[in-house]
Amino acid sequence: MAIQLPGFTMKNPLMPASGTFGFGEGYAKEYDLNLLGALVTKSTTLAPRIGNQGTIFADGPDSTLNAVGLKNPGSDVVLHEKLPWLATQYPDLPIIASIAGVDVAEYAAVAKKLSAAPNVKALEVNISCPNVKQGGMAFGTDPEVAAAVTRAVKAASSVPIFVKLTPNVTDITAIAEAVEQAGADGLSLINTFVGMRLDIATGKPLLDNVTGGVSGPALLPMALHMVYQVAHAVRVPLIGMGGISSGHDAAEMLAAGATALAVGSANYYQKRAIPKIAAELAAIQEGQTVL
Repeated sequence: MAIQLPGFTMKNPLMPASGTFGFGEGYAKEYDLNLLGALVTKSTTLAPRIGNQGTIFADGPDSTLNAVGLKNPGSDVVLHEKLPWLATQYPDLPIIASIAGVDVAEYAAVAKKLSAAPNVKALEVNISCPNVKQGGMAFGTDPEVAAAVTRAVKAASSVPIFVKLTPNVTDITAIAEAVEQAGADGLSLINTFVGMRLDIATGKPLLDNVTGGVSGPALLPMALHMVYQVAHAVRVPLIGMGGISSGHDAAEMLAAGATALAVGSANYYQKRAIPKIAAELAAIQEGQTVL
């Protein structure tokens, strides 16, 4: 079940989605991270960010709403502490470092810094986070702006780059084609949809940020549709994500056109979600019936 992506090989197609797995320390207490095909880090900015404050999570039927806001320890800590820990503990595990910024210059600076780490095999360029007031999704909704970020990161990076797309656009294929032409080696999709929940007693939003990113099983049909659309519009490999919580979901995403897969909010519900999904997917690919 080995998967070849630009810059590295995965023993299986599954990895955690950025932002749902931290840098792996917590999940390493639950299972051997060598069971992963790759590990995608939390999106990292040049300087530390505290993220959004107050109520930042709200659960609903088959979905989770979050407004974490790119909380991260900053590029220096990631480069000198987080990545070396992963290199020491899991020397054969490919690392995809996710990066973010408030402007093109910050994206390029973080790309140059983190791509120099020996165990970083690729970068994920997060132009799709819906929970920040500067940067994030603002870079992912305009083809020209998305292309500009892609060109800058490609020039600064010493490893292949995967651009993470937002679903909060009229035509996701326009963004996909723009970043492919700008030099993206691959694409990751989809990030979360913008949504909100309200307190029916007060009529006020449950999140202090008002809106957040919707993830979870409810997203799967929309994610499959967008991955299918993009797979027919570009030639670069796709990392498909959005609502995957079983081997059947994973098989569907591969059928839609993804080369590899990322699992997000399922990690919150079940600590061993990725090994479970990987085992189910392997059984399905061998022709076994998985309930």
